[in-house]
Amino acid sequence: MSELWRLDASDIATRVAAGDLSAVEVTEQSLQRMQDVNPAINAVVQPLPEEALVAAQAVDARIAAGEAAGVLAGVPVTIKVNIDQQGCLNTNGIRIQQDHIAEQDSPVVTNLRKAGAIIVGRTNTPAFSMRWFTRNSLHGHTLNPRNTSLTPGGSSGGAASAVAAGICAIGHGTDIAGSIRYPAYACGLHGLRPSLGRVPAVNLSLPDRHIGAQLTAVSGPIARSIGDVRIGLQAMAAASALDPWWVPVALDQGPFEKRVALCVAPDGLPVSAEVEAALRLAAQQLKDAGWEVVERDIPPMREAMSLQLLLWMSEYHYSGGAAIIKEDDPDANFVYAQLLASCETPTLTSLMDALQQRLRLAREWQQFLTAYPLLLCPVSAEAPFPDMLDVESPAAFARVLEAQMTQIALPLMGMPGLSVATASGSAPMGVQLVSARFREDILLAAGADIESRNPPVGIANPD
Repeated sequence: MSELWRLDASDIATRVAAGDLSAVEVTEQSLQRMQDVNPAINAVVQPLPEEALVAAQAVDARIAAGEAAGVLAGVPVTIKVNIDQQGCLNTNGIRIQQDHIAEQDSPVVTNLRKAGAIIVGRTNTPAFSMRWFTRNSLHGHTLNPRNTSLTPGGSSGGAASAVAAGICAIGHGTDIAGSIRYPAYACGLHGLRPSLGRVPAVNLSLPDRHIGAQLTAVSGPIARSIGDVRIGLQAMAAASALDPWWVPVALDQGPFEKRVALCVAPDGLPVSAEVEAALRLAAQQLKDAGWEVVERDIPPMREAMSLQLLLWMSEYHYSGGAAIIKEDDPDANFVYAQLLASCETPTLTSLMDALQQRLRLAREWQQFLTAYPLLLCPVSAEAPFPDMLDVESPAAFARVLEAQMTQIALPLMGMPGLSVATASGSAPMGVQLVSARFREDILLAAGADIESRNPPVGIANPD
């Protein structure tokens, strides 16, 4: 096959392990695809051609020696620029970190390497990874290869753009308020936010994060197939002693009841007609696959969203606000001002109360997901936004924030969420699946059932 960059990760790994393809030739084609399309979309801001080819040669050598090559043998992947990778810049999209070089890999990078993945480059993020759009003063503007008038999402917009354009098979992303799920949605892909504690995480080149980020920030995969999401998670979730909160839980947790709660408009969220149509179609597809679907109300999301925003802003009040002022990125300045206006000024009392209320909400959600092992709900209340909508005006930002309620709310309770693409053309669309902590297996099973009843996710050719 001449266009190896079109292959899914599972196909690449199987063929490389069998000796039908070499990791070197797959990597060479991935790098060529990057050279051909990346100038039009600015997804990869730190290409790594030399390092990638050396890693590919090592994978081929292991296979030639009869050694196990790993679940991602020869698979081109990208790493987001807010994660430590030895010898590379961890910029987080900001000029004040433009010379910040990591001395060792974050565990998620180590795990991908051990699985045989080939890191071909590092992908863009908005300044401070703080938006659902991807532009910053250091690396510039990332575009959606399916439709450049739409946002590629954020903060893992570079990762999703790279996967959609065929630069890599799996993109690494991070998610604290939708930063995996929304880019996948906007670029017509699948993206998994794992349970807190599933994928080990730490950047040793930077100070440890404060309580809000510790409770809500995770790494996960973005891919063109549910099968690739599965093996991406398998690779990323390997153990690491560097993260004391990593939990040794098997990826497959045994049988479950195929019962789904459908909630089209959580807490009165004003959902567009096209989003509702996608949800009802996905519900019917799950019914056709043998799932029982019940439309019903769910535990609070709006309250969880408010508490998550308070935790987030508490950290910025404590330490992050000074960095935003120093960076002076116009987009970050505007977004930060709007976030401050959307939330009460944090105090020690409000922070302590928020952490207490989080426990109650987590309990309510745990009980709910015991009765209904799967929730089907919107990723966003709207179709993917016009690019840069959030910085047009305070009213536009408020519209964006409201639409993203589910993405902000769910991380507060540490639950996993899977964005499943239901359309991947110039008008991407998708739905969100939610399950109890460490039940990603339920999400992947349901995601595969929906995927099999929709056209395959294609690769975009940006103008």
